[in-house]
Amino acid sequence: MLGCLIGERLGLFIREREFFLIVVVLAATSTVILGALRFLVKKKISVELLASIALLASLAEREWASVIFINLMIVSARVFVNYVEIRSHSAIGSLLKMKPKRAKVERDGKIAEVSVEKIKKGEKIIAELGDMIPVDGVIENGEASIDQSSLTGESIPVFKKAGDMVLSSTVVVSGNLTIIAQKIGEETTFEKIIDLVEQSQKNKAGIQTLGDKFSQWYIAFTLLGSLAIYLISKDVNLVLAVLLVSCADDIAVATPMAVMAAITHAVKHGAVVKGGSYLEGLSKVKVIVVDKTGTLTRGKLKVEGVFASGGKKADDILALAAAATLFSHHPVAQAIVSFAKEKQIPFRKPEKYEEHKGEGITATCGKNKIAIGKLSFFEEMKIYPDAWMLSQIEKEKVKGFNITLISQGKKLIGFIALADKPRPKLRETIREFRNLGVERIVMLTGDNEKIAKKIADEVGISEFHANLLPEDKLKYIKKLLSKKYKTAMIGDGVNDAPALVLSDIGIAMGAIGSDVAIESADIALMKDDISQVPELMKISNATVKLIKKNFYMWGLINVLGFFLVFARFIGPSGAAAYNFITDFIPIVNSLRLFKKT
Repeated sequence: MLGCLIGERLGLFIREREFFLIVVVLAATSTVILGALRFLVKKKISVELLASIALLASLAEREWASVIFINLMIVSARVFVNYVEIRSHSAIGSLLKMKPKRAKVERDGKIAEVSVEKIKKGEKIIAELGDMIPVDGVIENGEASIDQSSLTGESIPVFKKAGDMVLSSTVVVSGNLTIIAQKIGEETTFEKIIDLVEQSQKNKAGIQTLGDKFSQWYIAFTLLGSLAIYLISKDVNLVLAVLLVSCADDIAVATPMAVMAAITHAVKHGAVVKGGSYLEGLSKVKVIVVDKTGTLTRGKLKVEGVFASGGKKADDILALAAAATLFSHHPVAQAIVSFAKEKQIPFRKPEKYEEHKGEGITATCGKNKIAIGKLSFFEEMKIYPDAWMLSQIEKEKVKGFNITLISQGKKLIGFIALADKPRPKLRETIREFRNLGVERIVMLTGDNEKIAKKIADEVGISEFHANLLPEDKLKYIKKLLSKKYKTAMIGDGVNDAPALVLSDIGIAMGAIGSDVAIESADIALMKDDISQVPELMKISNATVKLIKKNFYMWGLINVLGFFLVFARFIGPSGAAAYNFITDFIPIVNSLRLFKKT
């Protein structure tokens, strides 16, 4: 009796205040209705349109339970959308917390503390124990251990000395430094990474856009089906129940939630993925192209021997080679200059300098016209080695050394043998690639055949191409591109920038501090570690698998809902309750990914 009395009183309360309730409901859901109208103006249909029709129909039929559940569904969807946005911005938020606010600057012989915004290029920055470095710059004086975990995700400090580059947001954990500011404000690597993370949230994965297209077809089919059901049955309650089962927001929320969880996870581990499309693309990679120097090898060549000819001394050869290569950033050039400094061989700056990409360098030092580079570079200039030099070069090549020749005027006067070693545990990384479904791994290098074969054999790669110029690498990548699968290129992001741009997915290793690498790559690895790539592929596979699973669950849930409606087990109120409850299943499934971030 008491229950009946409460029901009667509640019914009377609602009937007496129907107009007021209708106004409140319409006001509360006005954003959804306006959203549906905006899509219609753009000639698009959306989930908001289904929800609006279901809501208005429920109000017309006085289905108050349905109205309540529709509003609960809308509110819940918005809560989860906000949650996704908050979590997806957490990576940016955690980065922004590391953003330096103040800095010690040397001005007029005195040290002043100023806000980071007031630092100018070329100023001397003082960074002491515990200080956060506020700029990208070069160390003028001092030595220190630097915590770069804000950029690389790796907490092991890195030792830096005079002449080394240091980056904004990194922390001095021991020592003191005087730094010349080279990049400030938005120019710093730290700011560029923040910008990339923000951009990545706007770049949808293909599976998301496919889901959007499917949703539009599904909604159109539902609306036409509902109209057909009404024309056949004239049963408004049946039509309303169908609409209430189908107007789900779960996939629209669950899919971006999964993608952003994966991207956030990558950022926290020092890998910036520029969008969901590249994250998803990793799951479709069947061909991986790798550069040798700096990718498979450490890229830090070491001089193993200096060979002189024509009455010259080895130190004379080294001095001329160091002078010619002083301004080059090529690993060979850096190794030669470093070796000359180590041996305390004096050399001068070149008056003229020209780098011939992929071939060599020409320079003028006083009366000396110097050329340094590959054998093919000198053959083009019609400068040839004598029999003795050819014999010595072959002996050093057999040892797996990289050979760089030096000429003075029109005569070859010697050569330098350099060595580079493979990165540790590369065989395991190559094996992981194959276990993840990669069918071809191709090594491309500008080095000679013997060096290429030696490195390829050591790391377990059967397919390689040697003696390549940068344009030759592009030709090989073009041949490998296909609509059936994705081709990924892994390189250092500087010398390999064109190849990274051309490939389906360009992955730059050791992108920290390199604007070219960050801008040209689709995925930038702050750490100089190729083993991060298989880990990213695993994240990609898990994310795509979860999203597909969500689609399957969504389809089964809707099929079951339609069965319950057409079998007359549930009416409009039951359909609304069913929709509200089952909306959480795909969303909760995607939430599992956030546990890993």
